Amino acid sequence: MMTISYEYEGALYVNLTNRCDCACVFCLRHNGHKGSIYADDLWLEHEPDREEIWADFQKRDLTRYRELVFCGFGEPTFRWDDDAWLIDELRKVYGDKLPPVRINTNGHANRILGRDITPELAGRVDTISISLNGADRAEYTAVTQPSTGEQGWDDMLDFTRKAARYVPQVVMTIVDKDKTEADIAACRALAESLGAHLRVRAYIPN
Repeated sequence: MMTISYEYEGALYVNLTNRCDCACVFCLRHNGHKGSIYADDLWLEHEPDREEIWADFQKRDLTRYRELVFCGFGEPTFRWDDDAWLIDELRKVYGDKLPPVRINTNGHANRILGRDITPELAGRVDTISISLNGADRAEYTAVTQPSTGEQGWDDMLDFTRKAARYVPQVVMTIVDKDKTEADIAACRALAESLGAHLRVRAYIPN
């Protein structure tokens, strides 16, 4: 049985795809992992269609959760059209009782989808969390390993800058592994220059 949504620390996480255009060196998907500390079976048998997604959510009372997070075991914006559809449908049902919506992303959505989706985030997404992973282009490319190479750095920065126009809270994240205080300060300055806040995440060993 595949996991479309799962609970963690009072939030509900949404797992709609295992596709990703990056191969981050710290990713738990390496070495055959099919889950994480959050859930054991995040590797999907197939990408659920809208009917399957909706059926899964009908089993839950979303007013119980502090947050609704599109994350999972892949890059969620590969399914942005379905993410947006689900958010819209849930808002129709729950109205202002729907928990805040967050998307955890690598910031490559506009490249992946071939259009600027940031205006579509307005009114749908309360927080967007974007993986920064490095203080400069070289470090980012080495750590994140985007399929587009160094272009991934420019795509991520551009997406962050544009998303800040439409999303109330924009966060950029780095993993603390091998980061000096100077590295973290440089990342914080970069994030703030784009209209975002920096969050330093603890490294989770494989």
